[in-house]
Amino acid sequence: MELLGLHHISIFTENARRNFDFYTKVLGLRLVKKSVNQDDPYTYHLYYGDEIGNPGTAVTFFEVPNMAKNRLGRNQISAMSLRVPNDAALDFWHKRLDEFEVFHSIGEKQFGRKIIRLKDVDGLTIHLVSDEENNGVPAGHPFEGGPVPLDYAITGLGPVRISVLKKEKTDAVLTKLLGFKRAGAYEENEKLLTVYQTGAGGTGAEVHLESRPDLESHNLGAGGIHHVAFRVKDDTEMLAWIDRISDSGYANSGYIDRYYFHSLYFREANGILFELATDGPGFQTDFEVEHGTYVELPPKFESRRAEIEAHLTPLDTDK
Repeated sequence: MELLGLHHISIFTENARRNFDFYTKVLGLRLVKKSVNQDDPYTYHLYYGDEIGNPGTAVTFFEVPNMAKNRLGRNQISAMSLRVPNDAALDFWHKRLDEFEVFHSIGEKQFGRKIIRLKDVDGLTIHLVSDEENNGVPAGHPFEGGPVPLDYAITGLGPVRISVLKKEKTDAVLTKLLGFKRAGAYEENEKLLTVYQTGAGGTGAEVHLESRPDLESHNLGAGGIHHVAFRVKDDTEMLAWIDRISDSGYANSGYIDRYYFHSLYFREANGILFELATDGPGFQTDFEVEHGTYVELPPKFESRRAEIEAHLTPLDTDK
């Protein structure tokens, strides 16, 4: 029983339209599914990813209008990474980000890999990480209709960064409960980050953990990462994980059917929300030719479609 890598990451955004423009028109991701927040169906839940939203490529956003911007604090998932094929792709991205007037770093490295550091429209820190020398979990497959040439396009999720008060607590959950292995460490701004890998390892299967007692605690805001999900092979293994986590004394959600995948949620000792999610059924179970243009509603909301769509700001999905 082993987690296969990163599955998806879920984030708050204050404005779905600005979010859509940035992630599709600047970063070139595909809007795989356009749905609604099940706790507030008058707001969007957007899913971006590769050609078909393969596990390990999905970035999802909950829209919360007028939400204050996130403030970096301890016990947060503090940064997201996105994979690009190689160092030459980073050269392309330097020029593209300049073209769109997105401020970004130049010449940085992280755990021996070249990266670009930037922020999205809500202030979320994003690392574009080169897979030049990467071995491990395979990358996804960008769709051909995107605005970024395939040779340079984003191919999936890279390492997530977690900043906590008591590093040893999260270390124990990652290694003893979830089966991650310590793969090394690196320093950044005089702070030590430990790298953990699962499954086949590499950029698509990493957590970078740092101790940040210097930070205060803050509620999550727009640009804050709600949770990270790790890949589980199938329902059989999911049931075994539920038993394992329950037997370890962690309160958890139990089995939840998210339609596109099946999930389990729990909070580790520092309060970070982890999700385990199955690889299937996958988004392709009902994939349409016009990806993302149709508002997909949970069955319980279908009878309210006209009412709900009247409250949603249209996204410019045709451009």
